[in-house]
Amino acid sequence: MSRTALRICPLCEATCGLTLTIEGTRVTHARGDRDDVFSKGFICPKGASFGAVDADPDRLRTPLVRRDGELREATWEEAFDAVAAGIRPIVERYGPNSVGVVLGNPNVHTMAGALYPAVLLAGLGTRSVFTASTVDQMPKHVSSGLLFGDANAIPVPDLDHTDHLLLIGANPLESNGSLCTAPDFPGKLKALKARGGTLVVIDPRRTRTAKLADRHIAVRPGTDALLLAAMAQVLFAEGLTEPTPHVQGVEEVADALAEFTPEAVAAACDVEADVIRTLARELAAAPTAAVYGRIGSCTVPHGTLASWLVDVLNILTGNLDRPGGALFPQAATDRTPRPAGPGRGFALGRWHSRVSRHPEAKGELPLSALAEEIDTATEEGEPVRALLAVAANPVLSAPDGDRLDRALDSLDFMVSVDPYLNETSRHADVVLPPPPPSQSPHHDFAFNTLAVRNQVRYTRPAIPLEPGRMAETEILARLILAVTGMHGADPAAVDQMVIDQTLGKAVEEPHSPVHGRDPRELATLLTGDTGPERRLDMMLRLGPYGDGFGVRPDGLTLRKLLAHPHGLDLGPLRPRLPQPLKTRSGKVELLPQPIADDLPRLKRSLAERPDGLVLVGRRHLRSNNSWMHNVPALTGGSNRCTLHIHPEDAERLGVRDGAPVRVKGAGGEVTAPAEVTDDVRRGVVSLPHGWGHNRPGTRLSHAATDPGVNVNQLLDGRLLDPLSGNAVLNGVPVEVAPETAPGCASVTEKLTALT
Repeated sequence: MSRTALRICPLCEATCGLTLTIEGTRVTHARGDRDDVFSKGFICPKGASFGAVDADPDRLRTPLVRRDGELREATWEEAFDAVAAGIRPIVERYGPNSVGVVLGNPNVHTMAGALYPAVLLAGLGTRSVFTASTVDQMPKHVSSGLLFGDANAIPVPDLDHTDHLLLIGANPLESNGSLCTAPDFPGKLKALKARGGTLVVIDPRRTRTAKLADRHIAVRPGTDALLLAAMAQVLFAEGLTEPTPHVQGVEEVADALAEFTPEAVAAACDVEADVIRTLARELAAAPTAAVYGRIGSCTVPHGTLASWLVDVLNILTGNLDRPGGALFPQAATDRTPRPAGPGRGFALGRWHSRVSRHPEAKGELPLSALAEEIDTATEEGEPVRALLAVAANPVLSAPDGDRLDRALDSLDFMVSVDPYLNETSRHADVVLPPPPPSQSPHHDFAFNTLAVRNQVRYTRPAIPLEPGRMAETEILARLILAVTGMHGADPAAVDQMVIDQTLGKAVEEPHSPVHGRDPRELATLLTGDTGPERRLDMMLRLGPYGDGFGVRPDGLTLRKLLAHPHGLDLGPLRPRLPQPLKTRSGKVELLPQPIADDLPRLKRSLAERPDGLVLVGRRHLRSNNSWMHNVPALTGGSNRCTLHIHPEDAERLGVRDGAPVRVKGAGGEVTAPAEVTDDVRRGVVSLPHGWGHNRPGTRLSHAATDPGVNVNQLLDGRLLDPLSGNAVLNGVPVEVAPETAPGCASVTEKLTALT
């Protein structure tokens, strides 16, 4: 007999509510939850394939431990014994920085990934921390930290109320939105147009989102910051600024951007000066407007400057912190709001990587530097000798996977928390597999801080934990104990320690609703069946909508949330400044010194223009980075690993549609089928991210049938945005030639031969 259960989808940032049909212990169908307070029944192909993702036969069911050079099935006790025996001696002999930690994108999609990594890093005390952020959105964290004093204070566009939306480097019809949590992003864009609003898309590709736009600007890749700077210059030059309150440094920004006129940047951007002026004037004239930039504007040489300028435009037009503009969400598990006033600010470069001296950003080192931190000896400090990879596949997601592949093989010890034996976890000495998502609880700690409407939802496991499985929360708690010298202790002690520390600090904060109370008494009031649920209850009760442990009887608690299985609507985004600011001045600091120091580099880029083709990435609606290509229902069709190339470029280079072409970059070369299309502008080619499932020793049977190629192998990892350490993945020069050619000649040589 079948039954239904609710589940928040963990497969992308939209966080849609699902209604699952379950027969026995298997999910047989998934549809949108019409009563979900946030998604209201919307579902995408990934959510509809939840059952297939959940039941993937290649998912590991038991731990693997390397014995005699081979990974073999083991008990959980054997696995954690091996972890403790492998990691602790390295820490004790070489110090905590000799243990690297890599956190992958799926961490932000699970409760365990939100609750435990910070405890793991604090317990280890390592500075060798690498995450997917530095191949994605780190420029936005850095620019927000410098502007607002908090790297996680990221304003999002008020999609439901804006009159004018400008998207740069974003394709939400494929990505479902990113750093902007919005179920049915396509529907929201169509609603914007239906109410008479304007949609502008700046992108070198004519994406599905660009095809919906009122105006599409096919900018040259990598010049996003130049274009945005010129728009800001027009606002100043034509007296179109009406800055947001609580801002300092407006005049300084006017001076700093004075030379970035539309005429100065037009040739570099391949956008006419009059078009740039029109973009700026329309933005300023709109009743409300929001500028939103995403991965295409982050993964470029000036990613932090582009991210900064997105908010500069919102601020100069008065649209930051205004309904219909860009606002700061308020998640239910946010800390108790503190009174407005000066904070500690945000600092960059508090330490540096050992080999190339890359500065840390937000406590992280560039993922591009992981290989050299393992395989390169220096006089300063020990190399990374052991690695903990939690839901991470950097062999495919970081530049130059071949070098990283070799480096991982040289480690003294490696642990991977992953449901698959993939291109990275195949190197591990211990693999700890979490259960499928149907057997896990779900609350979106990270994505609710980026949501376009304030709401809160929680779903318990739809299916009981299968015998022999271990909850992901317990896996990470036991991992913490094993690597910090407490192996064998009760994993519940990790949650209790966090509860004790959090409540101990809360009662000492004057603005806290529990100021002066007994933390031990407060702990006894927490509800929940598990340690993670008790922690969630604590965060809800201390949060901005919480009951304050009885201070506000109508406030939010876990018990109240469980009584509303479709979630609780907490209302539209509202103006919050100056409360979110943590800068030393207590104001938005519009021209922080690191930004000012980087502007001369942007000016120099006006004279830089690659002669040949440049590469950009792309995303597919039915993919999420490297971890969904093993599901037959989500592959095929348009979800293919092909090289998009403009017809004129294809003709000049002798490239035929469907024929194999070689693409060569600084880090190596790959061969992929050509897809000739005018959806990509001239001078630009595009390969999707996350492919390359052709390495031996993996267990990804379906992905291996159509492995594609790893676009990041074209990169050698040297190109970084210096402020954030983010890898430059877009606007990278490449050479392209038909596979049948005797050599991969440069574009210049090809053109010369043809003319």
